[in-house]
Amino acid sequence: MKLLRPTIWMLGVKSLVLHPMRSALTVLGIFIGVASVIWLLAIGEGISRKVQEQIEELGTNNIILKSVQPVTDQVADGGMAIYGVTRADYDALKDTIPSIDKALRIRDAKRELYYGEVSRIVHFIGCTPEYDEVMKMGIRKGRFLELRDIETADNVCVLSYEVAKQLSPLDADACVGYVISIRDTPYRVVGVMERRGTMAAVGSSLEAQDFTDDVYIPITAFWERIGDWTMERSAGTRTNEVIELNQITFRVKDISQVIATSNAINTIMAERHEQNDFVVVTPLELLEQARTTRLMFMAFMGLIAAISLVVGGIGIMNIMLATVTERTREIGIRRALGANRSDIVRQFLVETVVLSTLGGVTGIIGGLACPLIVTRLRDLLTVWMPSTMARLPESVADVVPIIVPLSIPLAFMIAVCVGLVFGTYPAVRAAGLDPIEALRHE
Repeated sequence: MKLLRPTIWMLGVKSLVLHPMRSALTVLGIFIGVASVIWLLAIGEGISRKVQEQIEELGTNNIILKSVQPVTDQVADGGMAIYGVTRADYDALKDTIPSIDKALRIRDAKRELYYGEVSRIVHFIGCTPEYDEVMKMGIRKGRFLELRDIETADNVCVLSYEVAKQLSPLDADACVGYVISIRDTPYRVVGVMERRGTMAAVGSSLEAQDFTDDVYIPITAFWERIGDWTMERSAGTRTNEVIELNQITFRVKDISQVIATSNAINTIMAERHEQNDFVVVTPLELLEQARTTRLMFMAFMGLIAAISLVVGGIGIMNIMLATVTERTREIGIRRALGANRSDIVRQFLVETVVLSTLGGVTGIIGGLACPLIVTRLRDLLTVWMPSTMARLPESVADVVPIIVPLSIPLAFMIAVCVGLVFGTYPAVRAAGLDPIEALRHE
């Protein structure tokens, strides 16, 4: 008996080698299952990390108060809509809530910029010097707006990199010192911002923000030169709007005070406004929601991948049951030579463990290739289907899969356990064959 047992592993491996195609297909089932676990969790982690980064860019100790047109506020063609956050709201909130460290006022509108023969529709933003710090922009050349620009309502502006590049294609930095015109009002360029991509929308709470067309001026200059009234034309209709502030971004002194401060802002604004013409967005709450959603998403993706592992395990059971039928006479001979039932069980379990291990190892290799393959595939799809890729959300189109370290041992252990579980029944069935009947089997 002791001489028989060391040969169990050799017998198991030899049996698999004698049927290479069948063994390869069984290994393939486990490979797909293990690779799926790693791939799906990696892609899910990549998408989740991208969304969290976008939320963190807003600042976890920031609170955003935005003006929104009430749904019930129906304005006829040519009518006047008056809504949104006011300068008085800014003063009331700043003076009432002690936890507010800084408050950034923003007023914006679409305008046409002229410089020589060049013209471009730009996002004209009136703001204060805090904008650069709060929005984490970064100056490429020159300077951003300063306190003296606000106090004097000076006609100075700072250009986004893309706008500067259009005005000066050879050297965007050369725009510093240019004098541009917006509605016949000259503005001297004092700075050029670093390149900044589009910030994707975050659920239904915050719309996408595109920095590529931005031109920044002192908010006091915006109020003096443009004012609160704007006129929008779309689809043959004209709408007049009066908005004092499009947005206020508050920076809270301590992150532990963010939620309480957000609730206080909501309460004060509700008392001051009869209509629901504002919304309060708290990036910290969005980040916590994103992290909770990530866990649910990862669990769901893992469950889907685990199903493919179970399918691979069923494949192992089918193959081993067929093997038992084919090798009935062999089993009878081994039993006649002195092998007991435990030896037969171990022989068949060895075969399932070898298949599962091979599938698990190759699946891990295939899973680790996920970031490279996804990146190459995305580059090819961008060339072949540029319009389709352009319509995808940024968090999906630019996703970089991130391998979850825990997924590697988890997928491998599940693969081996699936092999053992689904290989146990065929092994027990083989061991239960009557030796005499097995020897008579043809």
